[in-house]
Amino acid sequence: MKKNHQLVIIFLFFFTYASFSQTKEFKTFDGINIVYNDAGTGEPVLLIHGFINSRKSWDNTQLKKDLLDRGYRVIVPDLRGNGDSGKPQDEKAYKNDAEVKDLKLLMDHLNIQRYKAVGYSRGSIVLAKLLTIDKRIEKAVLGGMGIDFTNPQWDRRIMFAKAFDGDVNEETKGAVAYANSIHADLRSLHLQQKYQPVTSKRKLGKTKIDVMVICGDEDSDNGNAKELSNIFANGILVRVPGDHNATYKTVDFSDEVLRFLN
Repeated sequence: MKKNHQLVIIFLFFFTYASFSQTKEFKTFDGINIVYNDAGTGEPVLLIHGFINSRKSWDNTQLKKDLLDRGYRVIVPDLRGNGDSGKPQDEKAYKNDAEVKDLKLLMDHLNIQRYKAVGYSRGSIVLAKLLTIDKRIEKAVLGGMGIDFTNPQWDRRIMFAKAFDGDVNEETKGAVAYANSIHADLRSLHLQQKYQPVTSKRKLGKTKIDVMVICGDEDSDNGNAKELSNIFANGILVRVPGDHNATYKTVDFSDEVLRFLN
């Protein structure tokens, strides 16, 4: 009897641990493993990280804390090639908006019927494309982003693609050094830039949901944010204090995003 009691306690311990475990994974359309965190039980919000980053970049942000405190369900994946997700080395693994397909399939996998989404920096570029293929998104936040990604020949994208393929210049050497310092996969980063999603102004203009473009007042890295917000039928622009790398971590950013999502 005592042995059975001990087994029950062990079972309940592992069941409880599994129930509250946040880190999960699934295999996407081409067999690549996608790792994600899933916390909370309320209305779902998808957070999409930026370049040379991972889902963990959201961990200590005010926004993630506030979303969970307000009762949201917060879903945060590692995009392919980043963090703990698979890092395929062949070009075909990044073509045809593979990262965007991953996110749509993740929400299918979780049986999400409606959700809100927040992207930051490159995460906003991925989210912009996702808006055109997933009608379940109710509201979207494009953080740290201007109009320039809508240009298929965007010089900044091409410059960084070359940098992570060995052609480094003064403007890109810091990013490459940082990527090396955290042992990021340079081949994957190169391919992420080479095949980065491009969404035309015309397609974005067909988006009918509310979209907030939010940038730091010292951030002009990715072009004119006002022009981006003007594309959307229901777009707004919000400026908060901060530069490109720090803004998404701030209280002001969180306050504005929560106000918009609510």
